[in-house]
Amino acid sequence: MPLQRTTLPSSNRRRLFRHSAANSPAAALMSPESTATALNLRRILGAALLFFLVSLSCVLLFRNAYYSVFVSSNPLSRFTTVFPPNDSAAVTNEYSLENILSEAAMQDRTVILTTLNEAWAAPNSIIDLFLESFRIGDHTRRLLNHLVIIALDQKAFIRCQAIHTYCYLLVSEATDFHEEAYFMTPSYLKMMWRRIDFLRSVLEMGYNFVFTDADIMWFRDPFPRFHRDADFQIACDHFTGSFDDVQNRPNGGFNFVKSNNRSIEFYKFWYSSRETYPGYHDQDVLNFIKVDPFITDLGLRMKFLDTANFGGLCEPSRDLNKVCTMHANCCYGMDSKLHDLRIMLQDWKYYLTLSPSLKRLSIISWRVPQNCRLTIYTLHSNILFFFLLVHFIYPY
Repeated sequence: MPLQRTTLPSSNRRRLFRHSAANSPAAALMSPESTATALNLRRILGAALLFFLVSLSCVLLFRNAYYSVFVSSNPLSRFTTVFPPNDSAAVTNEYSLENILSEAAMQDRTVILTTLNEAWAAPNSIIDLFLESFRIGDHTRRLLNHLVIIALDQKAFIRCQAIHTYCYLLVSEATDFHEEAYFMTPSYLKMMWRRIDFLRSVLEMGYNFVFTDADIMWFRDPFPRFHRDADFQIACDHFTGSFDDVQNRPNGGFNFVKSNNRSIEFYKFWYSSRETYPGYHDQDVLNFIKVDPFITDLGLRMKFLDTANFGGLCEPSRDLNKVCTMHANCCYGMDSKLHDLRIMLQDWKYYLTLSPSLKRLSIISWRVPQNCRLTIYTLHSNILFFFLLVHFIYPY
């Protein structure tokens, strides 16, 4: 039970403390050296308390920021109402997935896939910036002919049909995509694993795919930068410098997978590993299984993509002459994500206006991250609060 504190005014509390201390037997026996020692001890205790409280504040601050990455900015983290209600007949797919993939596929049966929910489908939101990057990128506009948007709810499907050619509504009897699905809740995990299972089905249909999150800007055709001999290649939050190093930190938001027996069995193994590692989402599980002997036995050729070409806000691609894609990862909050993505597009447009000689000099780089980083305003406020608290407890 917490200690009860009096509610005397601070001035009375101080007078009472000084009066008691001055008239106590202990005070009469204390030497000046003892008094100084006591004051130093109080200051040390106060500093220790301040350090503890500030440390606790930092832990809580970063924990909440980490949580907000997914609650506020992950495409599968939640579904907020951004469209007016529509009680008309249920929207359904006019064409089968096979027909859509067949129509959108390149000659080698490769398609580009992304997922879209209601929040990211809002006008002037993520999906609009995503499509704009294809239109202004270097040899990327034609790739829109091979892009299939997988809508995770009916309102996202309606918006997709208004702005793009190939749309498919992914429905699941096991998961209600209209419910809120916060990061690491059972609904969230079901959706993430549903995506892995869906991609496995695309491979089984005989299609290669590039999967891309919609908060990835496509500035240059990435296909020349892919490894020809890889079955599965994936972008990284951090790239160690080696394409084969399993210590790379992969990011599931961008990968290129070829359809063959090895990749199909790998996706089956990845999906089944959710039971081996319950409570983890697909990217965490990938980090566990990437070193599993089964991968070696399977003969899967796995490669990690260089952030110099496939960058992100975690580790930006510094040279605009090399960049293919840029991901708004390591970003907290939808507003911050949108702000920095727009700055990213502006930087690319400015780069395009430069002469070839100036481009070769690499005189410009990204102006991001800006809002996509943890501000220290809250931390400063918490530190100030704790200074005041300590001063109140130890009014010396």
